[in-house]
Amino acid sequence: MKHIAIAGNIGCGKSTLTEMLAKHYGWVAEFESVDNNPYLADFYKDMKRWSFHLQIHFLNSRFRQIQKVRHSENSIIQDRTIYEDAYIFAQNLYDSGYMDERDYNNYLSMFESMMKFVTPPDLLIYLKADIPKLVGQISKRGREYESQIKIKYLENLNKNYDKWISTYNAGKLLVIDVNDMDYVANPDDLYTIINRVERELFGLYS
Repeated sequence: MKHIAIAGNIGCGKSTLTEMLAKHYGWVAEFESVDNNPYLADFYKDMKRWSFHLQIHFLNSRFRQIQKVRHSENSIIQDRTIYEDAYIFAQNLYDSGYMDERDYNNYLSMFESMMKFVTPPDLLIYLKADIPKLVGQISKRGREYESQIKIKYLENLNKNYDKWISTYNAGKLLVIDVNDMDYVANPDDLYTIINRVERELFGLYS
């Protein structure tokens, strides 16, 4: 049984790659709760008011996914990790003044309690993308609430990702620069990624 997780900023292509790798390998895909998230649209309209509610929702959803992974007999690929909830998004909201210290400390306390029951993925795949790539992808998928995302917000998230990835040592890590990739339209890009994944998981060249 394998647990693979895909990390990366908003619009980097996590969900698409999760779906494609799940189909290729026959893995079970666990996706981030975006379309059914009761706070997301409100959050982008008023980040300060809804930041704590949104992050608690994501944290709970991700923890439930991890429990499914622990008890599953299948190999699972996960769209985003519980680490990102805390080290990237909650951290950025606190640093930017959208989450006050009381709520942030409460959030971290819950996160730290959950981490006692969390096992790192067998392979973490980080999709590295610069701002023009992210903006293009976000615009292409046309979600109305995402039209309110500010460039500065994406830039700050990328800085947190760079910091987190540079110190990640919980397991195998594969960093893929997707700025010049289009693995939906170009099969060669997809198979480049598949070859790199197989080298990390199986030590094979296909």
